[in-house]
Amino acid sequence: MSMIKARGLSLVELLVFIVIVGVAVTGVLSVYGQSARSSADPMLRKQAVAIAESLLEEVLAKPYTFCDPDDATVETAASVADCAVPEGMGPENASETRYANLTPFDNVNDYHGFAMTGIDDLSGNTVTGLDGFSASIEVEPAGEFNGIPAGETLRVTVTVTAPGNNDISLSGYRTRHAPNL
Repeated sequence: MSMIKARGLSLVELLVFIVIVGVAVTGVLSVYGQSARSSADPMLRKQAVAIAESLLEEVLAKPYTFCDPDDATVETAASVADCAVPEGMGPENASETRYANLTPFDNVNDYHGFAMTGIDDLSGNTVTGLDGFSASIEVEPAGEFNGIPAGETLRVTVTVTAPGNNDISLSGYRTRHAPNL
């Protein structure tokens, strides 16, 4: 008697195959859905980095002197004792602000403690599309830094919070410019 081999799939094998393929497709689709939902996160992070870089560059471009830049002795002062208006942390008076249409910040120290909700340009106008972001700036003495004595260098830290509580912090250093030392 000759044996005839049956070919094809049994009903059980077919059902197992369908279940395995179904689970695999569900897994692939859930990963695809997750990546599609979070595809905006890199854009928000990139915007936050750009805002932080811009603010850090703005702060570090300001002078760091013993005296307030409005002081007549700013160019000749060799220490804080030589200043009529010494430069301190934060704005020297309530009218100093970041915005150019008023009395603008004129020294790195003036930015200490500055914060904004919604990103504003230097004229004080909120930048469209960035109203969900916030930024803060901290300026602190850096201590001895790379061979420069303590008290002559500031560390500036800019923190930007993007929607969804994604924080970006950038730091930079500014050394004092005292031409008469």
